[in-house]
Amino acid sequence: MSSAPVRGTDPASLQSQAVIAPLAPTRSAGYGLPCAKCRTYYAANLPACPVCKAPERVSPTSSGETETAVAPASVEEAALEQERENFLRAFKAQVYSSHMQINAAASFRCENEDNHPGSFEAASVCQTCYDQLNNRVDILEAALRMDEKEATQVVYEAVWADPSDPSKTYQNAATALLAELRRRAGLEQVLGPNKSLAH
Repeated sequence: MSSAPVRGTDPASLQSQAVIAPLAPTRSAGYGLPCAKCRTYYAANLPACPVCKAPERVSPTSSGETETAVAPASVEEAALEQERENFLRAFKAQVYSSHMQINAAASFRCENEDNHPGSFEAASVCQTCYDQLNNRVDILEAALRMDEKEATQVVYEAVWADPSDPSKTYQNAATALLAELRRRAGLEQVLGPNKSLAH
C-alpha cells in the first residue's frame, strides 16, 4: 500500500486552501423584491418567502391589471379614511358639547354635606376662601376659650388699675376683658367707643 496522502489532507495543501478561501470574493445577498403574498422583504438568494413560504415576488414592472386592482382599493381606503375623519369630528363635537352643558348646581355642590343632610346646597364660597375663614374662626374660638383664672386676673388688673372712680369698675373690667379677647383673636384695637351697626 502506498502512503500517498489523500488530496487536500496534507498540511501544505490545507494552508494553501486557507489562504485562497479568504481571497475568494464573497457575494453578499441583498434584499430582493417583497413577497407577492405577504409583502415581506427577504434576501434575494432565498427561493421562497421565509414567512409564508410563497415563491412569488412582486413583479418589478406593474401591469395594467394590477393598476385596476389597486385603484378600487385606493378608492375604498379613501372612503374609509373619510368615514373615519367624519366619525372623529362628530365624536369630538359631542365631547365638546357635553362639556359645555355642565350642570352648575351639580358641579358646585357644598362639600360639607353633614350641615345639610338629604339635600344638596350650591357652594357660594370657593375652597380657598372657606379654608381661610375656617382658620380665622378657629383663632376666634381659641380666644373665647379663656379660662377662669386668666379672666379673673384681667378683671382684677382692670379694677385696681383705676380705683379713683368706683362707678366705672364694672365698665373697666368689661373693657379689659373685651380688649384681651380682641388681642388674642388678632383683631385690631378699637380706639373709639364701640357702636353697634344698624342693620
